[in-house]
Amino acid sequence: MQTPWEYRYAHRMQKMGSSVIRELLKLTEQPDIISFAGGLPAPEVFPVKEFQEACNTVLAEHGAQALQYSTTEGYRPLREMIARHTSRYAVEVTADNILITSGSQQALDFIGRLFINRGDYIVVESPTYLGALQAWNAYGAQYISVRMDEHGMIVDELEEALRKGPKFIYVLPNFQNPSGSTLSLERRQKLVEMADRYGVPIVEDDPYGQLRYEGEHLPSVVYLDSQYRGPNGGHYSGNVIYLSTFSKLLAPGLRLAWVIAPPEVIRKLVMTKQAADLHTSSFNQYVAYEVGKGGFLDEHVKVIRATYKERRDVMLEMMDEMFPPEMRWTRPQGGMFLWGMMPEGMDAAEVLKAALERKVAFVPGAAFHANGGGANTMRINFSYSSPDTIREGITRMGTVLKELLHKNGNGNK
Repeated sequence: MQTPWEYRYAHRMQKMGSSVIRELLKLTEQPDIISFAGGLPAPEVFPVKEFQEACNTVLAEHGAQALQYSTTEGYRPLREMIARHTSRYAVEVTADNILITSGSQQALDFIGRLFINRGDYIVVESPTYLGALQAWNAYGAQYISVRMDEHGMIVDELEEALRKGPKFIYVLPNFQNPSGSTLSLERRQKLVEMADRYGVPIVEDDPYGQLRYEGEHLPSVVYLDSQYRGPNGGHYSGNVIYLSTFSKLLAPGLRLAWVIAPPEVIRKLVMTKQAADLHTSSFNQYVAYEVGKGGFLDEHVKVIRATYKERRDVMLEMMDEMFPPEMRWTRPQGGMFLWGMMPEGMDAAEVLKAALERKVAFVPGAAFHANGGGANTMRINFSYSSPDTIREGITRMGTVLKELLHKNGNGNK
């Protein structure tokens, strides 16, 4: 029966839907289910003691300011700390290039609000981050998908997409969510050159860049863009909007992330944020700065890397042992996810139903494909579960996959 509210909703609600992952997490809250579904950091690595001490210090020394309204751009010492950190790993910037947001999801929403008109094309990887699609669906975006392989977006296939005049290119170059793939240096350079030639900006989403467990660090797209354009005098003014977050380095409950962009873009984003929530939590920003200053982040990220590397290695070893030979999967050099591929004709949504009966969960991959496809794929998280839990969960998944492959004649029927 239609409710009195049905005809009052804005038209944009027709393109919005619940997150497949968030809905799945409701099913997996049962304590006996092993869940590889969420993109959850390991709670064991949260620096609880440091947070407790930082909260006490902030309240004792800056209580009045930390509990007051603040500037929209964000707490300046925090932005300056991010600028110093970024200058080591990405590109030379100042606090004026930085806006603090309430998580990267808010930054994605603001980018949509600022740039996307209904019907605009956005170039995305296939698969791509589901949260970005959710954010931009509300603004009526259309998507041009570019295929990926183990080296990230296949940039050789990008030119056809750029000829359609997209508003921007969205890319997750490091240990991509959901696939775990990393964009190669050669492709990063070509991406920067092609984007410049066609006058199309790049949105670089980099929540996992420091979570590398093997291999050489690759320069960020925003850094390569700055090099391509020459010296900038400390104020980045190029073709890339860069996003990152404290969710993977400190704790997701902080809801603290940042945008790096040319100052003129930051000014527009500030106006957007003022209309949304005035500013990000002052207290959380003060606490994050107190925890992060003095080099703590450099040491803490080593603990995270060691923990996640062990879990990734255990998962890959168990998949080699327990998964049927018809399955393929990525072997990420970092991040929090790997990507499983079943034979064509199999449906991960159906596999999930059988897996839930065995008390184990993952995310079917179709939701990560902006223009359809990927029914035979799955995203599997390794960062959240302990090694013993991973062993048991992958054993259960392997049993389910073998049974369904046998039932379906190796997926060919």
